[in-house]
Amino acid sequence: MPETRTALVTGATSGIGRAAALKLAQDGFRILVHGRDAARGAAVVKEIESAGGSAEFLAADLTDAHAVRQLADAAGDVEVLVNNAGFSWFGPTADLPPDTYDDLFDANVRSAYYLTAAVAPKMAERGRGTVINLGSMAGQIGLAGGAAYSATKAALAALTRSWAAEYGPRGVRVNTIAPGPVHTGGASRDRLTALGRTTVLSRVAEAEEIGDVIAFLASPAAGYITGAVIPVDGGRTAV
Repeated sequence: MPETRTALVTGATSGIGRAAALKLAQDGFRILVHGRDAARGAAVVKEIESAGGSAEFLAADLTDAHAVRQLADAAGDVEVLVNNAGFSWFGPTADLPPDTYDDLFDANVRSAYYLTAAVAPKMAERGRGTVINLGSMAGQIGLAGGAAYSATKAALAALTRSWAAEYGPRGVRVNTIAPGPVHTGGASRDRLTALGRTTVLSRVAEAEEIGDVIAFLASPAAGYITGAVIPVDGGRTAV
């Protein structure tokens, strides 16, 4: 019997996380579908299983440090960790409430930090594993109204480089994907369309296009890529 490979995808009940979960399942991974909405999680699990894959839903509020630890314990040994969960906030810097600021960094940065801290050492013990962080073009360029959100994504890029140096010698690859505007169902379509026009390709990406890159980074084809921040932004940060 071939060894079962497990991938934990946070925020996998919608958008990019869902697209990544479906694609990784197609590639033969058993998927741990993380989210907070049990009904949406069950729907993703059913979709994976209907296509012949294997999946399980794990609920956790990643703004809660204890819940992050429980999620890592429930996940057990995973070969691929996709740190996708999080949220965005845009607006005047002076209008960001302190509680929202804290939640933003807890969800986008702290959850990824402590999930990786729990999972990556086990990967290193086995001599293989992949961590994929979901950054953003906002972490690479200045966007008015995006100071705090951009800072969370820049932090993920910095963590990626440090983790690549820390765990790479023992066979663990760590990378960040930095998408541009993506249709995920969570943002204003008008705002996304306007952002899409600023890219070289002059369009918004579909979540499946980001999922394809995540699956590539999880595959042997990306075996010599680590410590990288890979733009998947239609050329927005290239020019």
